[in-house]
Amino acid sequence: MPLPPGSLEETGLSAEFVAGLVIKALSHRGSAAGFDLADMLALPLPLLDDVIEQLQDRRFVQVQATRGPTRGEYVFTLTSDGRKRAAEELELSRYVGPAPVPFEDFRRWVELQTVEGTRVSKPELQEALDDVVLQDAMLELLGPAVNSGRSMFLHGESGNGKTLLAKRLARVFGERYYVPFSVLVDGSVMIVYDPVHHGPLGSEDGAAERTVLERPGRGSRAPEGAHPQDMEPNGSGPTASPAVTGTRSAAAVETAEDASDQPGGAAADVRQEILRTFAAHDRRFAAASRPVVVTGGELTLEQLDLQWDSTGRMYQAPPQLKAAGGVLLVDDLGRQRVEIRDLLNRWGVPLEHRQDHLTLRSGRRIVVPFDCFVIFSTNLEPRSLADDAFLRRIHYKIEVSDPDRAEYERIFRACCDEREIEFDEGALDFLFDQYYGEDGIAPRRCHPRDVLDHIQDLAEYRGEPARLARDLLERACQSYFLSPGSGRGHGVQQAAASAPDSNDRRRSTP
Repeated sequence: MPLPPGSLEETGLSAEFVAGLVIKALSHRGSAAGFDLADMLALPLPLLDDVIEQLQDRRFVQVQATRGPTRGEYVFTLTSDGRKRAAEELELSRYVGPAPVPFEDFRRWVELQTVEGTRVSKPELQEALDDVVLQDAMLELLGPAVNSGRSMFLHGESGNGKTLLAKRLARVFGERYYVPFSVLVDGSVMIVYDPVHHGPLGSEDGAAERTVLERPGRGSRAPEGAHPQDMEPNGSGPTASPAVTGTRSAAAVETAEDASDQPGGAAADVRQEILRTFAAHDRRFAAASRPVVVTGGELTLEQLDLQWDSTGRMYQAPPQLKAAGGVLLVDDLGRQRVEIRDLLNRWGVPLEHRQDHLTLRSGRRIVVPFDCFVIFSTNLEPRSLADDAFLRRIHYKIEVSDPDRAEYERIFRACCDEREIEFDEGALDFLFDQYYGEDGIAPRRCHPRDVLDHIQDLAEYRGEPARLARDLLERACQSYFLSPGSGRGHGVQQAAASAPDSNDRRRSTP
């Protein structure tokens, strides 16, 4: 766990850089209390207050009002000179948010939380894939692939759960992952944290580090349970300030106890300041779940390099860097707009040496860690996509095959249980007789989920309970598979091909 910096030197940032962040934050907010600034910049208040005092001495910042006796309750605003300085700072970079982590510190934390060296046992893998129906033979293939820490090639027909399987595999690398909101590289800010990929920890994990305050703080402080990762999409800062807790010193505890005798809200105010001052971890990092970054047919070679935002004057990290410590899924391989040979050649060196080279806008090349478990997924024939040299670099090539009847039944029963629909063996007979016969289509793992979804939609429209009645089942299959007559062949395959491997609206079983 990255510990909170005890001094400005420990942040790895210069006083002038942090001062610039304070000035831009005040320009963005108009005015802000010391607590709010500490939350916006994710720095301990005592450390930040030293910088604020220097800005006051230089006539860039002034006290507009006070909400209490402590510096954290002082409301600060910019002076006329401060507004001029803010314009200069915003010309250099419009980033306003948690203070960045130096690039070398970022590299060190990636190495400390590496996916290499992960050792998963069969029971652990089964637990990670508890909502995915798989045969033991498939687990025997997946387990060694994960333990290798190398890449994997999943191939097979659409609708068999390749994407879902790849996402679930991220669980085996551990739950908690500390990712910096931003990184300082060559004097510019690079955004690394992405709420789409770095999901919040579950409630049980989050509770270990978070204490719900007795009441919300005054002014514009955060509501209860807010997180620092509630970032605005443009990286301009948190939408809400985090309620932070952590280890308190004996003096801090005594201060809180003494404050309990004070009238009104003074006790809560002192408690607020103590909680914000003694953070559990460096708040420049988000305590997130292991990332799962999915790229599809939209992927281009340019996206695999640093993206310079000329408006905000900051970098966006490429997908492989956002996937550090987790899984990078290159989905629909072979359907990208770039030549497949060029795309695969781009991955050659990173896969071999676990390092990647990115180009800054100055033309300088930097070496960044390539610490993610890469999964290539395709429904095309692998040999038609890559030559033998590239396929040799991908040590594990695993086919996600169509389910047999026994496996299909397990998936069907699981989907019925999720929707509280009573399972009926006759429904299975109907599907295999009418659709999966010798002249029909191949069963796909997504079919039970999708057919039951159609049944639920139809039952809701009719105003009756969802069940595996013959009329509901027939209507659902007609709308999903077209019809038994027109569906025998390519037409019905379209239903499987168009169905996603996972459904975020409901718990997904392939």
